Amino acid sequence: MSDSRQPLRLDIVSDVVCPWCIVGFLQLQEALRETGVASTIHWQPFELNPALPVEGENLDAHLQKKYGSTDEQRARIRDQLISLGQQFGFMFRFDDDMRMVNTFSAHQLLHWAAICGRQHELKITLFHCYFSRGRDVSDHDVLANAAVEAGLDFEEASAVLADQRYAEAVRGAQRVSISGGIQGVPAVIIDQRELVVGAQGVDQYKNLLLTAMA
Repeated sequence: MSDSRQPLRLDIVSDVVCPWCIVGFLQLQEALRETGVASTIHWQPFELNPALPVEGENLDAHLQKKYGSTDEQRARIRDQLISLGQQFGFMFRFDDDMRMVNTFSAHQLLHWAAICGRQHELKITLFHCYFSRGRDVSDHDVLANAAVEAGLDFEEASAVLADQRYAEAVRGAQRVSISGGIQGVPAVIIDQRELVVGAQGVDQYKNLLLTAMA
């Protein structure tokens, strides 16, 4: 049971190219603010599309192939995401040339950033890079520059990406999530006990946080 005198541990399993992951986090962040619950956030890796080639693929074509979505359905979801983002000051920019990309390197950099104490800053930066700025978050230069923006060193970040030193650590963390039953994201593990999948909305996150602290 949580000790109310200690921050609540929140493990967030997500991918930086998952729009509902940033929406869910922004909702959770607002719930934390409104409840005053102290927390520590630990981002855990999840690849939406681990088999994507280096060059990625057009986002619309990818979504149509993966989910069978129509142009109208994708447009409706994008309008919904844009509106949700605006509520929390986050800008979604979608265009016809947007690409879905492989994020394995990004997760390795995030693993290193956690060791350096800057994981959260890098995670949020990468969400902005992909959704607000249209950057390719599989590109090592883009990733290294994002690391600088998050307060890390460009040369060290580049070395981490070049030698893939945290590849197996990321694979191991992904296996832990999958073995724990996580098949979709965002997924939040509250106090290492309760798993909640999907962007829940501010009110539901508030209820979950207050229950965990009770």
